[in-house]
Amino acid sequence: MKGATIWFTGLPCSGKTTVADRVYSILKEKGYKVERLDGDIIRKSPISRDLGFSKEDRRKNLERVAFIAKLLSRNDVIVLATFVSPYNDIRRDIRDIIGAERFHLVWAKCPVEVCIQRDVKGMYKKALAGEIKNFTGVDDPFEEPTDPPANLVLETDKESVEESVEKVLEYMRRHGIIE
Repeated sequence: MKGATIWFTGLPCSGKTTVADRVYSILKEKGYKVERLDGDIIRKSPISRDLGFSKEDRRKNLERVAFIAKLLSRNDVIVLATFVSPYNDIRRDIRDIIGAERFHLVWAKCPVEVCIQRDVKGMYKKALAGEIKNFTGVDDPFEEPTDPPANLVLETDKESVEESVEKVLEYMRRHGIIE
């Protein structure tokens, strides 16, 4: 099997992490070399804790993560990366850093109203109250993945977690990432 980066994009609380964590557990259980890179964890690490949430800081954060994903995936590790990554130009740069042959974009598509209902941390509530600035889905846009387009779309408001997980695993099988 070959290394690859499965890059999950979508609004905060769209289900990216939930699906990727389950895929990770399944792959780990089957003996695959797999790593998780998650926005919440990376933001608290020495890699990116110096950055804010301006467009430029988001770009720097994602470029750093993309470089790590590139190193891992070229060494036959399956990387499951979960980052809002809201802009097409940044996703294009991520693909270019990782390499188009190893980059697979998965869009956790979910209406903002559903994401707000799922928000256990209260981030949307704070953003709507003006306490958090530049929050994707409130006062900062999420651009639908068109360039590059999503390789796989998960409709996480309509599918169960298990249905979304199976779609990801089937995609990975079809593309020779897993058996």
